[in-house]
Amino acid sequence: MARRPALIGLTGGVASGKSSVARAFEARHPGCVVDADLAARAVVEPGTEGLAAVVATFGADVLGPDGRLDRAALRARVFADASQRKRLEALLHPRIRAWMLARAEAAATPYVVFDIPLLTEGGGRTTWPMLDRIVLVDVPVSVQRARLKARDGVDADLAERMIAAQATRAQRLALADDVIVNLGSLQELDAAVGRLDARWHPG
Repeated sequence: MARRPALIGLTGGVASGKSSVARAFEARHPGCVVDADLAARAVVEPGTEGLAAVVATFGADVLGPDGRLDRAALRARVFADASQRKRLEALLHPRIRAWMLARAEAAATPYVVFDIPLLTEGGGRTTWPMLDRIVLVDVPVSVQRARLKARDGVDADLAERMIAAQATRAQRLALADDVIVNLGSLQELDAAVGRLDARWHPG
């Protein structure tokens, strides 16, 4: 049986530049990036076991008129109650991991990058024991704050709340095997990706 490609977890705080790093990996090895946000949507598409489980647990009022999951309604329900959020995570997280692993096993790339924005918040290696390495795209909190205000036009209060809602920088750094410091240009970011690519896929 063919050995599966190495699994690399990619994470980073809001406005760190993680999406740019994912694109740089994808440019080198098309098909190597598997997006956890895409997986989270796929496992609750109409007709899936995931959607059926969500409806059975939370009721049909989490569906929109088109029969698709009403994410806003579900989000309002679970984020008001931590126990409800844990029930939802227990339903969906195993399905998300299975969806991503199935795509990794089918990939014809030297390694597969799992793009997981909330890797630290979601349990780190305990939840994702299959990861061979974890790459963090890192910037100081002050840079996150400035980018959020410049990129998204949010005010200082919202920027602080968005940052505070995630794991701390120290928590992410403690989890990482490799750190890409994103304080320079896109060319410098691409070069950092190139160095990791050369290490994982020499020649």
